[in-house]
Amino acid sequence: MSVSKKSQLKTLDRVLSRAGIASRTEARRWIAEGRVRVNGRTVQAPDTWVDPAHDRMTVDGRPLRESSKVYLLFYKPKGYLTTAKDPEGRPTIYDLIDGKTRLIPVGRLDQDTSGLLLLTNDNDFGDYVSSPASHVPKSYLVKASKLLTDADLDHLRAGVELSDGPTRPAVVGRIRDSGKYTFFEITITEGRNRQVRRMVEALDAKVLKLVRTRIGDIQIGDLQIGKTRPLTAAEIASLRRKQR
Repeated sequence: MSVSKKSQLKTLDRVLSRAGIASRTEARRWIAEGRVRVNGRTVQAPDTWVDPAHDRMTVDGRPLRESSKVYLLFYKPKGYLTTAKDPEGRPTIYDLIDGKTRLIPVGRLDQDTSGLLLLTNDNDFGDYVSSPASHVPKSYLVKASKLLTDADLDHLRAGVELSDGPTRPAVVGRIRDSGKYTFFEITITEGRNRQVRRMVEALDAKVLKLVRTRIGDIQIGDLQIGKTRPLTAAEIASLRRKQR
C-alpha cells in the first residue's frame, strides 16, 4: 500500500466520531453491536481501517453523512462541570445548552472557573485549539488571595516551574489591588490542566475567581452567563489560519 493511500485511511470508530454522530466510545459500542456496515458487510472491529472517501458506511441501515459543522461560544457559569454526565449528579454544561446537538467542549474549564468555552462537532478544529502544542493564546481574569508584588507578576511572565515542567512565558497585567487581593489578567499559550491555578499557587497564593475572557482573537464580549452564540465566519477563520 502506498504512503499516500495509507494516509487516507482511518479507523472505523474514528470516522464515526469525526462525522459528529457519536462520541468515540459510543461509536466503538455501536460497531461491536453490529450496527455498522462497510460496503454492505457488517464490521464489528472498531479498529478496522476504512477509506472515508471511497468506502460506503451505514449505521442502522442509514448512510453515514458528516453532520453540518457547528461552532458556538458559550459563557460557562461557575459551578458547572464540563462533561456530559456526572456520577454524583452535579450540574453540567449540557443542562444549559441544546441537548439535541452533539457538541464537544474545546478544552475544559473546571467547576469553579467561568467564562469563554467553545463548543463544536468539528473534532479536528477542537483538537487543534485545545492542544497545548498549538500555542493558541487564552486570556483569563484572576482574583488572587493576597496582594501580589511586581516580582510575583514578573515570575508569572517569565514562567513558573510546575510538577509537569516549566510553563511558557505569559503576558500578565495588573488590573488593580483591592484590600488584600490582587486582580490581574494573564494570557497563556499552553492550556495544561488547571494551569493558571497552579501558577498562582506557586506564588503561595490561591485563585479566588477565574474567568476566561478570550481564546485567540475570540472574546466573550457582552454575552450573558449561561448563554451561547454562534461564532462568526471571521472568528472561525481566525483560528483556522492558526491551524494551518
